[in-house]
Amino acid sequence: MGRGAGGWWVQVEDQDRQEVARVMLDEALGTEAMLLGRRSYEFLAARWPSRTGALADRLNAKPKYVVSSTLEDPGWNNTTVLKGDVVTEATTLKQELAGDIIVAASFQLVHELMEHDLVDELRLMVYPVVLGAGERLFGETSDRKPMRLVSTQAVGDNLAFLTYQPGVFPPRALPGIGGSLRLSRRGNGAGVA
Repeated sequence: MGRGAGGWWVQVEDQDRQEVARVMLDEALGTEAMLLGRRSYEFLAARWPSRTGALADRLNAKPKYVVSSTLEDPGWNNTTVLKGDVVTEATTLKQELAGDIIVAASFQLVHELMEHDLVDELRLMVYPVVLGAGERLFGETSDRKPMRLVSTQAVGDNLAFLTYQPGVFPPRALPGIGGSLRLSRRGNGAGVA
C-alpha cells in the first residue's frame, strides 16, 4: 500500500521499528504457516532468506503457501505453490493444519478470503502517516462484513496494533467510520479524537 508514495516503512521511526519487529516475531512464533499471494511472496523471498536472527530463522523455517498460477519454482525453502482455486485451497489448509495461518500483505488474497468468510481474525498495524495514494485494504464485497474489535495494543510511540474478529452488527447499526477531527490554533497540525 502506498508504494507510489514511497511506502509507509520509511516513515516509521527507529524505536518504533524495533517494537514492530517484536510484534512480527510474536506473530511468526504464534502461527504455523504463511499464506501469501505471489507478489508478496516474491517481495519477502527476496529479503528474508539471507537474513539472520530469531525472526528470520522463524520465517525461513515456517511452511509457506503461495497462491499463484504463474510461479513455477519457488526459491525460498519450505514453500509450496497452490495453483488451484483460492477458496478451495485456503479451506483445505485450514482443515489440514493444526495451527493458525497468517496472511501477510497479499491484498488480493485478503479480498478473496474476506469475501468467502474465511478470515477468523484481522490484525492491522496502523501507521501514523497519510500517503495520499495506495491500494484499498478492503475491496468491494457482495455484502457487509461486520468485524468486532477484540484487542488493541500500542506499538512503540506511534503505532497501533488492532485485532478484529468477524462479528454481527447489532440491530439497526450503521457500519462506517466514526470519530472527529480537532483543529487547533496552536501549531499547524490537526489531531484526530
